[in-house]
Parts: sequence; structure tokens; C-alpha cells
Amino acid sequence: MTQDVPIAVAIDGPMGSGKCTVAREVARRLGFCYVDTGAMYRAVAAAALRSGVGAGDADALARLAREVEIGGESGDDGAARVTVNGEDVTGDLRTVAVNRIVGEVARVPAVRAALGALQRTLGRAGRVVMEGRDIGSVILPDARVKVYLTASPDARARRRQAELAAAGERVPIDEVRRIEEEDDRAATTREIAPLVVAPGASVIDSTELGVDEVVERILALVDRARGL
Repeated sequence: MTQDVPIAVAIDGPMGSGKCTVAREVARRLGFCYVDTGAMYRAVAAAALRSGVGAGDADALARLAREVEIGGESGDDGAARVTVNGEDVTGDLRTVAVNRIVGEVARVPAVRAALGALQRTLGRAGRVVMEGRDIGSVILPDARVKVYLTASPDARARRRQAELAAAGERVPIDEVRRIEEEDDRAATTREIAPLVVAPGASVIDSTELGVDEVVERILALVDRARGL
């Protein structure tokens, strides 16, 4: 891709759809900035657990979201790292403890307002691949490329189980399915920014597709948006 046109790629989808892995690779291939908005909410949840803030304390969660400094950087191994106030919290983000409260954290309007403002700032200049739950519908509704990435419940549960295992937590598949079902229910029924297929988004089912195949489909959408 040689034509340098400012563009934003918005990727939404449910837990376990593969959007983190895919978005990161799309960003690498394009030379764009990668933004994992879910990691931002997880970072606030991790900060809440570390500071003893309860998931039901909306005011304290809102203060955390406004005051903590969330950063992203590459570690010595080249892997993405997420920091809160300069402290690496990457290992906390996919734990069961964070999974249990991140939905409640994300439902707090003031938390969404604080993190949404940051996400819009990051996306405004283009040359960004941003993934989450409401990117194409709320955060970057004018993104020139919108993707809704999904997969079968079983495929998603296996992927999330592997993520948890990578974080050092061995969780039975039945428990992962329960977490997935709760997350789906919360994401699709919440009043503020529910998970939906954004207008103009291309739906990609990754159940039977490898990462490279999904990436190639998204890159083709980028080419089309650029008129190539």
C-alpha cells in the first residue's frame, strides 16, 4: 500500500472474536497506531482492584478514570505493554478478577466519558487501528473502514481460555463460557453504547478463518476506502 491517505480503521466485536490479535497485525502491516480500547477499561479495573475501589463505587471509578495515566509501550520482547501511572499492569488485564468487574467499570457513564474523550483524540488524526465495543458506532462513527468481527461461541470461548492460560490462569471451559455469556449479555443490553454492528460496518466471521485471512480481508477494505 503506497498511497498515504489519513484513515481510521474501527474494529468492534464480542469477547474472544480475535479483534485484539487482528487489529494489532492490521496496524503493523499498515504502519498505523494500534489502540486497544478494551485494555483502557481493563486498566481502570486493574487500578480499582489495586487501590481497593469497589466495582459499585461509580464516583471513585470515575475519579480513577480521570486521574490515572494510561500508557502503552513495547517491552524488550516487542510485545505490547499497558501501564497505569508508569506501572506495568499488562499481566493483570486478562485475569478472572478483572474480567469479573470490567463490565461494571465500563457501564459507569463518567468512566466512558473520560476514556471516550481520550480515544477520540487518538483517532482524530487518522492512521490508527482502534478496536473495542463501540468504536464504529460511537467513538469513530466517521471512520472510513468499519469492521464487526465475530465468531461462534465455542471458538470464542477457546480463544479466551487460551488468553487466560497465557496470563497464568487455568480456567475450565465451562467457566469461560459462563463469563462469555455474561459479557455478551452486558455488552449488548447496556443502555450506554451497546455492542452493535455499526452502520456501514463489514461483518467478518472468524470462526473458520486464520488471523492472516482476516487481516487480508480488512486490508482489502482499506485499499477500497483509499480507492486502490
